[in-house]
Amino acid sequence: MLTSVIGGMQGVVDHALVGNYVGFSGNAAIGVSWQILLIVIVFTSSIFTGMSVLVARFAGQGDHETVDRVVYQSFLTAVGMSFGIMAPLGYFIAPWLLTLVNATAEVQAEALPFLRIMFLFSGGMMIFFMLSNALRSAGDARTPMKLGIATTVLNVVLNVAFIRGLGPVPAFGTKGAAIGTTIAFGVVALYSTYRLWFGGWALSFPRHAARGPDWKVIRSLFRYGLPTGIQGIAMNVGGVLLLGFIGSTAHGAEAQATYAVGYTELFSFITWTSQGLLGAAAAIAGQNLGAGRPARVEEGVRVAARFGLIGAGFVGVLFLSIPGHLLGLFGMHEPAVVAIGTQLLRVLALSGLFVTVALTYTGGLQGTGDTKSPLYISVVSQIIIPLGICFAVSRLSTLEPLHVWLAILAGHFSRAALSVWRFRQGKWRNIEVEVGAARA
Repeated sequence: MLTSVIGGMQGVVDHALVGNYVGFSGNAAIGVSWQILLIVIVFTSSIFTGMSVLVARFAGQGDHETVDRVVYQSFLTAVGMSFGIMAPLGYFIAPWLLTLVNATAEVQAEALPFLRIMFLFSGGMMIFFMLSNALRSAGDARTPMKLGIATTVLNVVLNVAFIRGLGPVPAFGTKGAAIGTTIAFGVVALYSTYRLWFGGWALSFPRHAARGPDWKVIRSLFRYGLPTGIQGIAMNVGGVLLLGFIGSTAHGAEAQATYAVGYTELFSFITWTSQGLLGAAAAIAGQNLGAGRPARVEEGVRVAARFGLIGAGFVGVLFLSIPGHLLGLFGMHEPAVVAIGTQLLRVLALSGLFVTVALTYTGGLQGTGDTKSPLYISVVSQIIIPLGICFAVSRLSTLEPLHVWLAILAGHFSRAALSVWRFRQGKWRNIEVEVGAARA
């Protein structure tokens, strides 16, 4: 949880600096860019879910040789996909993607260089996410937290320098946020790779195994991870289409800016914390199922959900009591922007309770190897329901930002209800996982 909150602070810093030095168009540009980036990042990082399933299950069995073998193959796959797929593809389709979300010309001008830099140098971020997931699945949650703190501190320092300019460093504005972020992740990724090669952590690269790709392991990574990748694509495509609906309202640019700050950044104190709980629930579920203790799987998920509700309730109170102050931290003082943003935060105060329950129970399902059910649930709750509501309202009346915010709430409620129902069915108890000839 702490690692996720610390990681989320990087985006908060970016938006706060850009909002005060560039304006709300810069905030909108970063928000739109990240929504687009996540479509590709979530798919390519789907192997990390497959890796987490395998690492947790074999760690529960005490098979550390297989754990290290899985981590090394995950590393090779992440590097290959980052520089072989994300970098070239993302660079060339970035303009088309910005047009797809109805970004204004002003927002596109700020977003395009940011987006291209992030696509080209995404390798460090991918390695960081891969290693963090692997360590947590193996039972070491402190090392990812330390790496997250180092990345955040380095990112803040670099972003202050590159966004506003410092000494001989010129002010790069919005794209300075991308420069600082990619350098910070790159430095930490290089250090992490060094430690994996030379040991000292709970995980390491295997000493005597072949250094090339092991296609049996890679196929297993995609077998268990690909449904999560498709789920991530579906959810983020839904998010991009939702941005299109937001941009089509009367105050489209203002609404996109408040969405970028309110949903992508302020709401991240709930979603990023819940993502940490998702990882914890997945690790507990996988390790205990591997050790033959399914009752502890159920208890672990319930405890994670209770922690999530406490955190979401606290943040929700802040959203209800001081929305103007929270938006002001990001340089958002225009009356129309504040009014729309206040509406959004009030809705998200309730929505956060459903999100945290949905994510913790999703972690329980994914950790046991059931990665298909969350895919189906996400398609229904994050695409069909919210986009269907927005489409219906736009055809029957005039679509307003509040209609979009309520559609998001309906999607989060349905996701929570379906996730809890599926987990309680208990079909995850009989799932087996395998790597090559090994079974668990």
